[in-house]
Amino acid sequence: MIKWGVIGAGGIAYRRTIPEGLLNARNAKLIAIQDLNVEIADKIGSEFGVNVYKTEREIMEDKNIDVVYIATPVYLHHNQCINAARHKKNIFCEKILCLSEKEGIEIIDECLKNNVKLGVGYMMRFNSLHLAIKEALRDNKIGKPIMARAQLSCWYPKIEGSWRQARKTGGGGSLTDMGSHCIDIIEFIFESKVKEVSCITANMVHDYEVEDTAIVTCRLDNGAFAIIDNCFNIPDNSSQNFLEIYGSKGSILCKKTIGQDSGGIAEFYIDQEQKEYNAGQKRIEDKSFGITDEKKENIYKAEVEYFSNCVENNVQPQISGELGLHQVRIIKACYESAKTKKIIEIN
Repeated sequence: MIKWGVIGAGGIAYRRTIPEGLLNARNAKLIAIQDLNVEIADKIGSEFGVNVYKTEREIMEDKNIDVVYIATPVYLHHNQCINAARHKKNIFCEKILCLSEKEGIEIIDECLKNNVKLGVGYMMRFNSLHLAIKEALRDNKIGKPIMARAQLSCWYPKIEGSWRQARKTGGGGSLTDMGSHCIDIIEFIFESKVKEVSCITANMVHDYEVEDTAIVTCRLDNGAFAIIDNCFNIPDNSSQNFLEIYGSKGSILCKKTIGQDSGGIAEFYIDQEQKEYNAGQKRIEDKSFGITDEKKENIYKAEVEYFSNCVENNVQPQISGELGLHQVRIIKACYESAKTKKIIEIN
């Protein structure tokens, strides 16, 4: 049983990762939490029956803890990951890994130096529908991959002191917070890396420092294109969060597989028969078939079990620090594109 401690126990940790993941995982046990807000920490500790530490140092020095889960604002990740590695703790860090490429390299180097595992929280990879779609593309079900679109939006009004709404603390706005997930899931499904990006950003509704709207177009190294759109200014009930995959023999259209919830619906449209041009674009029959996620394995439980298994069996996680650094590079390239109005290549 791999024992976990949490730094930054409010926010996503309290809403999702602790109750859905850590408390239900077969091979993990939550034993301690820490948060700068003492009242929140005491409330969470009492609710879940775990130790509450007042400082990060206390949780780092607890020899019973195998994994430190870092769910704090992005600007704190670098120092916290470095300190955890130096205390020989395996680290599972929420995305985005850090604010800069330099910070990411330093985190990875420190983890290698201290022989600890480093994972990043891209939980949408564990949605069973996304795994099924990945297999469908491997089996050439929709032919040559042509393009994809991933949408993740929400309503996020101006909130005084919100770290996500300041560049120094969050790194960016809707693109950093949500776009990183969208880019990652497209790379995961296509098994192909983004090689160049073009991006536009704006503040269309809210007047905070970071963008509330971002549109990214990407070219992947398999030749396919991708469109990513993320907004902080669309009401939640209007944000259906679609994932669309198109190929030369069909398409896969998903609803609500992108986001914090597990499950969703995927519709496959497969047509290997069309040979000739049809000027009327008439659809002779509906060739779709739907897949619903009956199993609905929780994506937070799955990511906790996966990383715990990597630690227990000394296996390098695929959701690695290198993956986190790659996403940092892509997001930085997107902002450079938005500033320069140029296509930016990813090194």
